Amino acid sequence: MKQTGGSEDQKRRAGEHAAGRVEDGTVVGLGTGSTAAHAIRALGERVDAGLDVVGVPTSFASRELAREAGVPLADLDAVDGVDVAIDGADQVVGVDPADATGDATVVLVKGGGAAHAREKYVDAAAEAMHVVADPSKLADRVDHPIPVEVLPDARTVVADAVRERGGDPVLRRADRKDGPVVTDNGNVVLDCAFDATDDPVALANALSATPGVVEHGLFVDLAAAVHVGTSDGVDVHAFDTRDD
Repeated sequence: MKQTGGSEDQKRRAGEHAAGRVEDGTVVGLGTGSTAAHAIRALGERVDAGLDVVGVPTSFASRELAREAGVPLADLDAVDGVDVAIDGADQVVGVDPADATGDATVVLVKGGGAAHAREKYVDAAAEAMHVVADPSKLADRVDHPIPVEVLPDARTVVADAVRERGGDPVLRRADRKDGPVVTDNGNVVLDCAFDATDDPVALANALSATPGVVEHGLFVDLAAAVHVGTSDGVDVHAFDTRDD
């Protein structure tokens, strides 16, 4: 089921569709990445037309884009709560394109922009997380490397722990500069490839319990809906993921 070739138009449709679901007077978590960027721009257009919202950014990049788009901003600790978060994903597992609703375990792999720590606490704080994606992000199983943000001094210890679980950790290197990628939190990222991730829930728990790990890119059952942009529209898959 994994597909390739997601277009910019598909990303734009997904982002704009999710942004169109945002209601007046709400607090919105603003995700990071190219598809979430379309949602932020669409929210800016709606704010310019009179929509009253406050955005909670998940990265320096989403903060800067939201400012450019004219979306009012606040930090997470300055608001009473987050009503909805709109975020992208590097991989989405648990979505059946033939079924618009379902009760499957929805697993996201995030962290391509090294913002997954902040994304996770904003997305988890939201009453509903709306994922925006193109069809290339859909997969039957988790086979994308898992980004793991780690304390710099703990890189070797965490890498050894990942290897013990059968993973291959690679320090993410920065483009156009010497050295590793440094997150907004001042940490580094290990991209951890696993031959088989048949139990992503167990892997998520194991990574969370590893000393030195700040956060990992497995988001399990946080998505309330996945908006998939297609060549001629948007498919919406809704899930009941939160406990009453």
